Amino acid sequence: MNLKEWAAATGISYATARRRYESGTLPVPAYRLGRLIMVGEPLTGVTAEAGQTVVYACGSSADQKPDLDRQVARVTVWATGQRLAVDRVVTEVGSALDGHRKKFLALLRDPAVTTIVVEHRDRFARFGAEYVEAALAAQGRRLLVVDPAGVDDDLVRDVTEILTSLCSRLYGRQAAENRARRAVEVATEDPA
Repeated sequence: MNLKEWAAATGISYATARRRYESGTLPVPAYRLGRLIMVGEPLTGVTAEAGQTVVYACGSSADQKPDLDRQVARVTVWATGQRLAVDRVVTEVGSALDGHRKKFLALLRDPAVTTIVVEHRDRFARFGAEYVEAALAAQGRRLLVVDPAGVDDDLVRDVTEILTSLCSRLYGRQAAENRARRAVEVATEDPA
């Protein structure tokens, strides 16, 4: 569990818990994992594979940065529950439609990374995730998805993302989101 969750469960403020961690007076073992402070012992004795296990979290805009920490926490808790030792955490802000995400591409290029863990498939790639998974599998690497179901209306969500991307080039970001939302509402209306 992360430090914020631990502080809430024990009834002390997060600021106090963080101050105690930094001064070395926290009454439980804790360690850093990326930007998170995790409470407990790091996993040892886990069946270590030849390569690294990396948690990858992505948000589509800068205002979603706070969600990245929550996303990392959820994925890390899941991975440790699966007895995977997380070696690294990579966070990035960028659309899953963007083929130029530097950190994402670096993960794919790095042969030392054998397991990439993501919360939803669309955090990894909006389209063509199956091809990326097949290419990783051919190299003896794998992609683990915490929540494979994701959203039920994948097609509607994908079309919304494409419309937003195209409209943002024409009208700007805020107007694009509104136009894409209205277009999806009209397309999914019942013609009764």
